[in-house]
Amino acid sequence: MVSLVELNKGEDADFIAALGDVFEHSPWLVARTAAARPFVSRDALIEALMVAMREAVEEEKLALIRAHPDLAGKAARAGDLTDHSRHEQSSVGLDRLSDEEYDRFTRLNDAYKEKFGFPFIIAVLDHTKETILAAFEVRLESDRDSQIDEAIKNIGRIVSIRVLGTVTE
Repeated sequence: MVSLVELNKGEDADFIAALGDVFEHSPWLVARTAAARPFVSRDALIEALMVAMREAVEEEKLALIRAHPDLAGKAARAGDLTDHSRHEQSSVGLDRLSDEEYDRFTRLNDAYKEKFGFPFIIAVLDHTKETILAAFEVRLESDRDSQIDEAIKNIGRIVSIRVLGTVTE
């Protein structure tokens, strides 16, 4: 945990070190937000992070989306997730799937990436294993542009949750 006061007073490098992982493997977005300090609240910090994400060009947004791991994927099984992702995925039991469930997640992950060119993103902490699987099925019927928008919306929710769990006021 880090206080908002500390984030506001520290150097850019300290700000990035403290928050660099709220965007999955994408500290460049946190770096873009550092200049907007001081923040009067966590909500103001979250909004500045969202502005940085929304203002990113499409290729940057795609890089951000592609920086996320598959849900219950190979990285999870190998223990190669970030601390945030490991906590989020384990909160709904994605680290304790049966072989059948793992195979279903693998099929859905692969189908989604084949169709859209990036991984399925969902704010896991807002869901259960069952609602995640249902969302996979629905979203596979969608188009690429709406799935880019959906991924960015979910990343925003993920980042908000991560900041609230990392920063104190």
